[in-house]
Amino acid sequence: MSKKYGFIIDQERCIGCDCCTVACEKEKDPKQGFIRVIKEQTGVFPDLNITYLPHLCNHCENPPCVAGCPSDALKKRDDGIVIYDEDECEKCFTCVDACPYGEIHYYSSEDLLEKCDLCAHLIDQGKEPFCATCCEGQAIYFGDFNDPDSNVSLIAKRKNLFQLKPEMHTNPSVYYSPPVKKREL
Repeated sequence: MSKKYGFIIDQERCIGCDCCTVACEKEKDPKQGFIRVIKEQTGVFPDLNITYLPHLCNHCENPPCVAGCPSDALKKRDDGIVIYDEDECEKCFTCVDACPYGEIHYYSSEDLLEKCDLCAHLIDQGKEPFCATCCEGQAIYFGDFNDPDSNVSLIAKRKNLFQLKPEMHTNPSVYYSPPVKKREL
């Protein structure tokens, strides 16, 4: 059975510190970090609640960006990682429009297209993506969902997880564990 790499992001543990974003910027040097941590506030002081939701490429099982790319610049590897080959890209931007998560970024000033590749170069060396190893709150779990003994498979068995935009039928490889308790200020 082939591997299916992905993440579980535990919102209970995420403290919104942006270490994952900084780690990504250090490792990949993107124009914009491939991870954006969205802060959601509900309520009013003194009953203010805060949750954090890191957003990144979802490395979908059914990636619309790959299906929409006429030049084969975007490819899904056998292990589920969606990679971008700049040399193959025609800059038609169908992938940018096709991604329902807004995770393919174009910078017109430099004619540059970028997306997260899950640190495929590290995974190919048997290592984890840099964002997962640097997460200060230890909220990012990485592993092979097809391995029943992997940390992500074991966590998935015992936690209530959700994916972003399930109505899109992309089957993302990024799952979220919602906060059990509200973080109050």
